[in-house]
Amino acid sequence: MGVSELLLVGVVIVLGLCGVLVPGVPGSWLVWAAVLWWALTDPQPLAWSVLVGATAVLLLSLAVRWVLPPRRLRQSGATPRMAVYAGGGAFLGFVLLPVVGAVPGFMAGIYLHERLRLGRHGEAMAALRTALRSGGSSVLAELFACLLIAGAWLGAVLWG
Repeated sequence: MGVSELLLVGVVIVLGLCGVLVPGVPGSWLVWAAVLWWALTDPQPLAWSVLVGATAVLLLSLAVRWVLPPRRLRQSGATPRMAVYAGGGAFLGFVLLPVVGAVPGFMAGIYLHERLRLGRHGEAMAALRTALRSGGSSVLAELFACLLIAGAWLGAVLWG
């Protein structure tokens, strides 16, 4: 697989990660489809292992999201800007504290957005709790799964 094809797969993965934060966009399926495309064009055992792992992680995240409250973020006052802060925080957390950093990063992104918007710690914490109860935890589960898949793909490409 050439560099240009790997870049295209990476672009689709990034679009899928962004799509997780946009209601109605099947972001996790875009990430999985990109890994499938990579595995089909580079049929090595490592590529197939990453695909199997990505499928398992995606199915597990679906099961977790069925248990969590449904997404009602718009009714809770969540904005697209909040999604950018939450996604950016999750990404930074994932990079700075590999894997587990996505969860506190996601929550820190929402908190930072609300703190800047509302100005007070107590109100920002209450808004964070409301956002997580209104479906933010479901978004976090999906985003975390997609970050795991993207990290596995990137690791396989770089070191595989």
